[in-house]
Amino acid sequence: MPKSKPLVFIYFTLSILGLLATWYYNFQYFSTSDSLNFGPYLKALLANSATTAVTIDIYFTAVVFSLWVLVESKRAGMKWAYIYILLCFGVGIAFSFPLFLAFREKKYQEMSSQKA
Repeated sequence: MPKSKPLVFIYFTLSILGLLATWYYNFQYFSTSDSLNFGPYLKALLANSATTAVTIDIYFTAVVFSLWVLVESKRAGMKWAYIYILLCFGVGIAFSFPLFLAFREKKYQEMSSQKA
């Protein structure tokens, strides 16, 4: 078994865990909120200095991730790069980042096996 197969599994597992861990709390928030609007959610994200710092950190990281996805997907010959960017901002970077890494690793495996 090639070395990177366990890595793909680990990335997929981390992607699912990232989805479940973050959306558990999103569902809790929206189930207790009177509104599904983004405005009150954004206000909660910026409620104090700590949440503001974490929010800015995550969104800044998401922008950098988006740029990297565009460059790296082109380098690896991956199609549909914008899907990972949409997932990043629509679902979460904890889900989309390891998901991208899993498919990127699979693509590199394919390229490696074609050379052999």
